[in-house]
This record gives sequence, structure tokens and C-alpha cells, in this order.
Amino acid sequence: MDPGKFGQFIEQAATLTLRQRTDLADCLNRTSLREQTCALIESTWRKTCPHCSSGRLHRHGHAHGLQRYRCVDCARSCNALTGTPLARMRERGKWLPYLDGRLQSNTVRRAATVAGVHKNTSFRWRHRFLMQTKRDRICPLSGVTEADETYLLESQKGSRQLNRPARRRGGSARRRGISHEHDCILVARDRSGRTVDFVTGRAPLRHAHLQRCLAPALGTDILLVTDGHPAYRVFARASGIPHHAVNLSAGARVAGDMHVQNVNAYHSRFKQWLHGFHGVASRYLPNYLGWQWAIDGGRIDSPEMLLRSALGAFPHLMVT
Repeated sequence: MDPGKFGQFIEQAATLTLRQRTDLADCLNRTSLREQTCALIESTWRKTCPHCSSGRLHRHGHAHGLQRYRCVDCARSCNALTGTPLARMRERGKWLPYLDGRLQSNTVRRAATVAGVHKNTSFRWRHRFLMQTKRDRICPLSGVTEADETYLLESQKGSRQLNRPARRRGGSARRRGISHEHDCILVARDRSGRTVDFVTGRAPLRHAHLQRCLAPALGTDILLVTDGHPAYRVFARASGIPHHAVNLSAGARVAGDMHVQNVNAYHSRFKQWLHGFHGVASRYLPNYLGWQWAIDGGRIDSPEMLLRSALGAFPHLMVT
């Protein structure tokens, strides 16, 4: 803007009503947040073509606050969000306030109110931001590693077609004990705090689940500590992994360093945190496990870090 016109604009600002000044301040704040968000996105990108992985990119104009590039090798255009879960998402000036609500574990409606978006948009954003965050894991686990499973009643919340009779809100299983009506969540955690988690399926834990999920996450120098579930014993013997089973049924919860208290505490924190969402669909459980891992113990403590994680730049990969 011309300096003279800008001076006139500042003088006219004094004549604005309270509502007009509030709207102007909100507009300036959103613009500032949008520019801050775009700068953060640009700084996170490694500047490689998402179509062919080439690094030979040329500037090719701007669009919606982001620099566009054209690849010399494949001749396709891209920007820092192309090929990411956040591609084509709008309202970038509202992303950081929304992610701040994520750190506070806001419900869908509460997050929508804080960010100033519709509740359906809030729900879509939640899972778009979590698509990469749930992959944030530090592997392999090493040293004394605890593993244990926990179960949640399966939920088809939001589904238009159920493959079972509907239950009242919350509800209970038709059978006693653990059955195919429960989702099995496997968590392994070493003494340094590294954690991996898996939703193994709607069935009691078996050796095949451990072989498929847990085996790739374990290092060569580990001691696997579990409860007395026979699947762990079979898995450890087949994989040649040192194993110690804690006899919880006999009341022996701790024997020196041999216990599963850390992973059980993680289960407890997850279930208590999940209760605030009033039930989540089983198909979204991996996303919520990733969300819990991100905020557990203040591991990610700012909207900027959360945005970087949503783009695949996880805290343990960031250069400080």
C-alpha cells in the first residue's frame, strides 16, 4: 500500500466502531497466523519432488501463500504440501489455534469453537493431522523392554451399516471375558521411554500378532518382560529373545527390575485420556494412540511442533 494511503487508513481507524475494530484485529491476526503457518510449512519441506523424488526444482509462482515449484525431470508442479495429508486443506490461518486445542485434548465441538470452523471440519482436520503423527515411533526398542496388551470394547461409532446389533451408548459385550467383541491394543515400552503400539485386531492376543507387529520393533540386545500370557513365551522362544514372565496371578508384580508397571501405567493414562472423547470408533484407534504418544509427558508441547509432526518431521528427527 502507498505510504500516504496507509497513513489515511490509520487515521480512519480511530473512527471505527468497536465491532469493526474487533473484526479488523481478527483479520490481521488470521493473516499473521496464515503467514506464520506457511513459513513453518516451507521450512519443514526438504524440497524434493513428491512425484519422482528429484531435487531439481525451479520456482514456479505462488499460490495461497506457498511457493510453487516445477520439477525439471517430470515436469509436474508441486508445493510443500503436495503428497502430504494436509494437501488442499484450507483456512491455514486457523491451523495453529486448532493444533493448540489438540495439545489440550479438546473434543471435536470444543476445537471447532476455538478455531472458528464447523464441527465436521474439526473432525476431518483431527484425522488429517493425525495421519502422519501416528507413525512417529523411535525404533528399535532396546534393553529391558516391557510388553503387555489391553482391550477396549469395539465400536462402530459413525458407521452407517453395522455388522452386529446396535448397542446403547457405551454398552457391554454379549459374552463374558475377552472375545472378538474387543479390540486388542499391544504396547511395548523400554526403560528409556521409547514406545510402540499396535491394534492387533478384534481377538485375544496370539503368537502370530506378536510376530507380525512386535518383532520388527525389537532390537537384538533386549530382555522382553511380560506377564504370564503364553503367546509371549511362544513368541520369545521362536524369535530367540531372552524373556522373563512376571507371575501376576500369584501377586508377584515386581521382582527387582523385572515388572510391567511402566507399560501398565501407559495403558491407564491412555484409557483415562480417551474417556474424555465419549467413545471413539475402532477404525480410528491407531490415530488416537499416535495422539496420546505425541502429548504423553509433554513430548510435543507447541502447535508448531505438532504441525511439523503432521508433515512427517518428528521431534526425534528435528535438528536442534
